[in-house]
Amino acid sequence: MIKVNNISKNFVGIKAIDGVSFEIGQGSIIGLIGPNGAGKTTLFNIIAGHLSPSSGEVYLDGENITFLKPHELFHKGLLRTFQIAHEFSNLTVLENLMVVPGDQLGEQLSQAWFNFAKVRKADALVLKQAKEVINFLEIHQLENELAGNLSGGQKKLLELGRTMMAKPKIIFLDEVAAGVNRRLVQIIERSILRLNHEFGYTFCLIEHDMNFINRLCDMVLVMAEGRILTQGKPNEVMNNENVIEAYLGNGRKYKQVSEI
Repeated sequence: MIKVNNISKNFVGIKAIDGVSFEIGQGSIIGLIGPNGAGKTTLFNIIAGHLSPSSGEVYLDGENITFLKPHELFHKGLLRTFQIAHEFSNLTVLENLMVVPGDQLGEQLSQAWFNFAKVRKADALVLKQAKEVINFLEIHQLENELAGNLSGGQKKLLELGRTMMAKPKIIFLDEVAAGVNRRLVQIIERSILRLNHEFGYTFCLIEHDMNFINRLCDMVLVMAEGRILTQGKPNEVMNNENVIEAYLGNGRKYKQVSEI
């Protein structure tokens, strides 16, 4: 589904990404790990259209999307979330979900004036979808809560729900479990697995919780100093001496890597 071909990114003489290439197959869950400063978020920003690469290409289903903007990629089914959630603070959880789908009839002035019945019907379908997402994510008690009042973990659940409203092909999640209490992490984990198994969503996620990665991911990519250090199954990667060296600076054992 995604092919990253020899991507590099320079910032005023600093090579943040250095010739990175990999592929993400449809229906997979891929983990992207590495120490701070490895280039993970920069790579996400390039794939999701927030940054342009200095060289290289990104393909989605065989189409070159390298220089497309985030709103263009949204319509092609590629979405990303951020480490710090981006919610509409003064809207409720339900309203945050309902504003997501693009090209809604009610956004067209002519339709709102002259085809009100059709607009109401379309809005009812969006409302139904939003309520289904709320129930799926087990946050029905928050439906009418202002998004700005949510905890950090609840905001991340809401952001995942917002991606669901767009019915994406692939979602890039940036530290979705970071700073989230255990109960909400379990809900996030269940939701990702269900979206993958039941609806065929493809995920790529940056995460420092190695146990979370181990439970979710089919394959793991490890970045260090802007390059792909290695890739493989989670257990293989986490016991790789080069990975342990990149994280800890010496040959300590997997148990310590899993606690980062």
